[in-house]
Amino acid sequence: MPKKNKRKPDNGRPKPMENGQENGAVKAKKHLGQHFLKDETVARNIADTLSLKGYTNVLEIGPGMGVLTKYLLQRDLDLVAMDLDEESIIYLNHSFPLEHAEILKKNNRLNIIEADFLKFDLRNLYGEEQFAITGNFPYNISSQIVFKMLEIRQQIPEFSGMFQKEVAQRICEKPGSKTYGILSVLVQAFYEAEYLFSVPPQVFDPPPKVHSGVLRLTRKPELKLPCDEHLFFKVVKTAFNQRRKTLRNSLKTFDLSDNLKEDTIFDQRPEQLSVADFVTLTQKIANDPV
Repeated sequence: MPKKNKRKPDNGRPKPMENGQENGAVKAKKHLGQHFLKDETVARNIADTLSLKGYTNVLEIGPGMGVLTKYLLQRDLDLVAMDLDEESIIYLNHSFPLEHAEILKKNNRLNIIEADFLKFDLRNLYGEEQFAITGNFPYNISSQIVFKMLEIRQQIPEFSGMFQKEVAQRICEKPGSKTYGILSVLVQAFYEAEYLFSVPPQVFDPPPKVHSGVLRLTRKPELKLPCDEHLFFKVVKTAFNQRRKTLRNSLKTFDLSDNLKEDTIFDQRPEQLSVADFVTLTQKIANDPV
């Protein structure tokens, strides 16, 4: 269970930020892909996406100025807010507790951590405990966040948050669509994926050039696939790397037997295959006598 954040402002006043700001807005940084959510209703709705069934630990990625953080803290949970931006960390440690003192009186189970999620070993926080992930994710690393989540899916019963709209739709897409791809198959192999609602650019500061979308992933009861999972990931990624070709051509690097390549499944393109079809394909490749 994450420890409570015990850091408090000195003498009851926040320290000035390094750029001279005090009690003011944190400057969004382009290189970090920051677009701060400013719409209270959207923030509340994202906080409400988590069911908290079977867990109380929640990791928020990219809290920025804490607009989502404050609504998460109004629920009965233990929150870790993780950000790579030092300026945001200073704001959350010093200004945020003053601005939201009443919320923190009711729930001060908040731990603020300055770290890069993609490089951070989450076992240092949670050990083997279950935890959910949510956030207004930086769009430049959102797909990488999902791939890392899949690596530790045994500990993550729920995942929700804000993505670039087309990425969120791709994750939730069904077979037969041109946007159905690697993320769609790998995520849906282990999670039920729901596209919840769209968000316009003007609710952010600064506004992004694209629309956004919020999704929720709920882990399936069966944690393992009935096939070699390492091979499954490899088959899916290789197939979609040449998505316009039939599987017979896109999977040539697997050096399959002529007999297996005559199977009708190889007449199809990758976007035509469901998760179950890819499992079957992986089993066929694993059992190929070559």
